[in-house]
Amino acid sequence: MRRLARLCFIFFTAWRFGLLPLLRDNLKPGISRSFLCILCWTSPNSDLPRGARIRLTLEALGPIFVKFGQVLSTRRDLLPEDISDELAKLQDQVPPFSNAESRRLIEEALGQPIEEIFLSFDASPVASASVAQVHFGILRATEKHPEWHHRAAAIKVLRPGILPVIEGDIALMYDLAKIIERTSEDGRRLKPRENVAEFDTYLHDELDLMREAANASQLRRYFTDSKKLMIPEMYWDLCHTNVIVMERMEGISIGRNEELRAAGVDFKKLAADGVEIFFTQVFEYGFFHADMHPGNIMISLEPETFGRFISLDFGIVGALSESDKNYLALNFLAFFNRDYRRVAELHIESGWVPANTRVEELEGAVRSVCEPYFDRPLKEISLGIVLMRLFQTSRRFKVEIQPQLTLLQKTLLNVEGLARQLDPDLDLWKTAKPILEKWISQQLGWRGLLDGLKAEAPAWARILPTLPRLIAESLAQSQKKEQNVELEVLKALLQQERRTHRLIMGGLLFAGGFLAGILIIGLGIY
Repeated sequence: MRRLARLCFIFFTAWRFGLLPLLRDNLKPGISRSFLCILCWTSPNSDLPRGARIRLTLEALGPIFVKFGQVLSTRRDLLPEDISDELAKLQDQVPPFSNAESRRLIEEALGQPIEEIFLSFDASPVASASVAQVHFGILRATEKHPEWHHRAAAIKVLRPGILPVIEGDIALMYDLAKIIERTSEDGRRLKPRENVAEFDTYLHDELDLMREAANASQLRRYFTDSKKLMIPEMYWDLCHTNVIVMERMEGISIGRNEELRAAGVDFKKLAADGVEIFFTQVFEYGFFHADMHPGNIMISLEPETFGRFISLDFGIVGALSESDKNYLALNFLAFFNRDYRRVAELHIESGWVPANTRVEELEGAVRSVCEPYFDRPLKEISLGIVLMRLFQTSRRFKVEIQPQLTLLQKTLLNVEGLARQLDPDLDLWKTAKPILEKWISQQLGWRGLLDGLKAEAPAWARILPTLPRLIAESLAQSQKKEQNVELEVLKALLQQERRTHRLIMGGLLFAGGFLAGILIIGLGIY
């Protein structure tokens, strides 16, 4: 009953924000389309752009649908540009849950009263989202951790009762996706069920705060000595699946340009550093922060760390295999060098396009997309448009979109937006090219060879002492095989000799009998 009521509310909200005419226009002819035609006569807000109508509907349906819209906005291979741009505006501002409930959850998870853990605790959250909210506090020292004395901490608490809400809304999304797939003319191309499944995975990853803490710890280890990026330390003894406590980072949101400018931050350096941080995460470590919007990025103004990036919220991260990294790096470098033939060859070699694709045709298609955008400042380039045209070209050549690269595409668009905001004149291609060339040199040059030998050294250390024995055994087995072969040959020769001997004897007997018969006949005649 509750599920039916929620479905009715979704339908009413779609009518209220003028979404029904859009649904009608995409439905196949039938009873459902005729029914919507009647309702569309009274549907308000039908004069708004279609992207705005979709965005307003998702905002009214609540935080889970808002987050789904945010994820969907990255699939520019499936959606028109105007809808993708509008969905990218979605802001996940959710009212916080009660202070008493937040306090109860923290004490229950940590197993102690808040006063025994914190010298001070701010009951009012500093941030609230669809999945969790954040409080500030000052830690007390413990016997195990005396270094915690007076440390500023941030406490992230999972929203209570969120799992049943998520499960219910996602189940409805699956139902709606099936309906769209069956009734919409573009249903199969838009892949609604696959998009809901992708969103389901992201959302459930965010529900385990220990997973987020582990992601943050991994990235912090990679950037321990970095002069460009800071990541909070996790206080593992105070981390649980629904509550995590971490180092509080002081800074200003990257979206507050005026305050940063007034503080003397160099925006051009900041933009170049942001691009370098992104490409380093992707290609050097194959592990990257995949939710890089202004709410999750701050800039430090402390004298010792002035101008450094601060990353927060690691619920969504991306991971790439070595083959993914190699393929992407070679593709990017080929793009930057305008070697479109190499791009086409890489697509065919990787199996992303059918093997019978003509290299010349794919090369020409890629050139027509990318060539107009080189040698322009970033303010004149929309990476979204480039990606959109590339995906349109991809469909023509039946390119298979790789699921593991969806998060990378989303993050790349975030990086573009941040770079455009900080330095509209930044040349993204020239900034990224030296980073890729350095990485490829490390992987494929002498350093890559030495690193590979170093990585294999422990295995060789175990193998080398046994190598003489293995060689001796191999030679003995080889010698034994040779002896066996010789014996088999001798046996074959003996068998052949016996057969030949039998044939000769048989022939002689036959000839002797034949001659004897002639003699007997001749004597008888005589």
